[in-house]
Amino acid sequence: MAGLLLGVLLGWTGWLKLTAPAAESSALVELLHDTRLVRRALRTLGAVELAVAAGLLGGLAAAGWAAAALGVGFLGYLAWARAVAPDASCGCASARHTPVTARSFGRAGLVVLAGSWAAVGRPWWTVEPLAAAVTAAAGLALVLALSADLDHLWLLPLRRARLRLLGHPLSTSDGGNPVAASVQLLESSLAWESAAGVVRSALLESWDDAGWRFLRFAGVAAGRPVTVVFALAAESTVDTVTDPVVRVTVVDDERQEVVGDLLPLVR
Repeated sequence: MAGLLLGVLLGWTGWLKLTAPAAESSALVELLHDTRLVRRALRTLGAVELAVAAGLLGGLAAAGWAAAALGVGFLGYLAWARAVAPDASCGCASARHTPVTARSFGRAGLVVLAGSWAAVGRPWWTVEPLAAAVTAAAGLALVLALSADLDHLWLLPLRRARLRLLGHPLSTSDGGNPVAASVQLLESSLAWESAAGVVRSALLESWDDAGWRFLRFAGVAAGRPVTVVFALAAESTVDTVTDPVVRVTVVDDERQEVVGDLLPLVR
């Protein structure tokens, strides 16, 4: 079954690279320095993956070795991307921004193993139907577990269902979203990363208003004491939102004026 499962996987990733290449955020930008060249490179790779997928589905042993070689190339690319641009997107399977993680290496390693097995095994259509169904289900579950690109299809809905059934483990007595969950979500956001050079304290105060949760911190900017206030949706957590909308306000403590030029990276 390795040939069938790997053929479907490479056919899916190849089609995505052809139709929606993640050029702007791909780590390849660090190498080619031109999003047009990156887009062409990804589309070329997508065409190669589709050709290998067709060979795997046709039971060609050579296609298995070609897939294994692709897997080795993926591992090398991921190691390079992790070292050179750790925050850049892998660009492996979709246009979503998915940084290189251990799961990315796991999926590339799976391509190497499955390609080798497909090269030496018998054709997938000779497998008994029950064994084929069980193997296909197990393979699908493994690919889902190793694909951060697909978390929105199963992991986030599963987390939301868990919260609905069991509640948040840190939920307050009135059932509201705990402040600790908002802080956790904030600290994983681009806004927090951009303001890290200004914030100088832990959370000092929090309050909710009109569906927003406000989090106040002390900071120093341009040698002056400031107050940094972040605002995000009151009910959002890392289990329900992957890219939160965060508003940031910086107030000069001495002048009591809002300053807008101290956090140029915050949007």
